[in-house]
Amino acid sequence: MDLYEKQVRLEIQRWKRELLKPAGILERTSKKVQDRVNAVIPEKVHRTITAAVKGIVKSTLLGIELVPKGQPQHGLALKQRDEKARELLSRYKKIAAAEGAGTGAGGILAGMADFPALIAIKMKFLFELAHLYGFDTRDYRERLFLLYVFQLAFSSQEKRPELLETIVHWEQHVETLPLSERSLDHINWEQFQREYRDSIDFRKMLQLLPGIGAVVGAWANYGLLEDLGKTGMNCFRIRHIERPNQG
Repeated sequence: MDLYEKQVRLEIQRWKRELLKPAGILERTSKKVQDRVNAVIPEKVHRTITAAVKGIVKSTLLGIELVPKGQPQHGLALKQRDEKARELLSRYKKIAAAEGAGTGAGGILAGMADFPALIAIKMKFLFELAHLYGFDTRDYRERLFLLYVFQLAFSSQEKRPELLETIVHWEQHVETLPLSERSLDHINWEQFQREYRDSIDFRKMLQLLPGIGAVVGAWANYGLLEDLGKTGMNCFRIRHIERPNQG
């Protein structure tokens, strides 16, 4: 184990503690605000989010459209992978911010269109991140792993321990998965979309407000990609460290 890997292990431990610590006053207050926001959001917006989440999840599991071209990266040290991952995240944060600013300036209808677009950007980022860390997303089980990473990044405090446990022990979890990638009965669609919706409502709903939508849209999307990037990198770091010989 080299010095960099030892440093990463410490960073991962700190990240886990931060991820699993009990919700503070700010988080609890934010949740109450989110609940109130949910109560006044038009049902049409909720349906748009739900449809977008289900659509991207199914296309992630059943299709290979998002799979990057070429083979996954092999033969790289963890430090090299992390450097490439940070460059990738920087690029995608800019893409998401530009998309959020454009739709945020367009009012409510354009703001609603940003939800599915942002989900697609996030999933494309995760696919490319997986290949950077040497995992082949042509394997449906690797695509399913991306969904767990996605959930962990935007889940409630109550759900995080279970999701993190699955990710940390992914190789054992894989053995319990259905053989067919078309078996989706084990996915709780409603919980998936509700957790995601609740995690982004406060930031994203401000984007629908007249006059500030463009600024808020860019800020919200940039921050949401930052959250996903941090979670994604640490999840793949965990797997890389546990499987150092995969190349």
